[in-house]
Amino acid sequence: MSFWETVTGSDLTRDYKEFEVRAAALPAGHRAAWEEIKEHLFPYGDFTGRNLMPILDGALGLLEETASEGQDVHEVLGDDIGGFCAALAGGEGARSHRDRWREQLNRNVARKLGRLGG
Repeated sequence: MSFWETVTGSDLTRDYKEFEVRAAALPAGHRAAWEEIKEHLFPYGDFTGRNLMPILDGALGLLEETASEGQDVHEVLGDDIGGFCAALAGGEGARSHRDRWREQLNRNVARKLGRLGG
């Protein structure tokens, strides 16, 4: 990966398009699960989403493998896709970007209030 790809994110765009091509070959139920997985994982991404690429690749690989074996997606993932995604992202209660931003905002507000009150 070149510096330019890292700065522009073109490597992520290329990888994401490859994921979508792979997902298009899945059966309908597996494609629907892929869409849900993406939806539930994006809140756990960092600013660029680069940290999610290996997780998305692994989840898509799991869907591809189960589809090739003829397994139903609910046999593999269960009914709680959100819980599955939370486990992939680091466990239930894993910090999302919203949590990090909220903590940063709270620290900044507390610092400003400390200056005003003192």
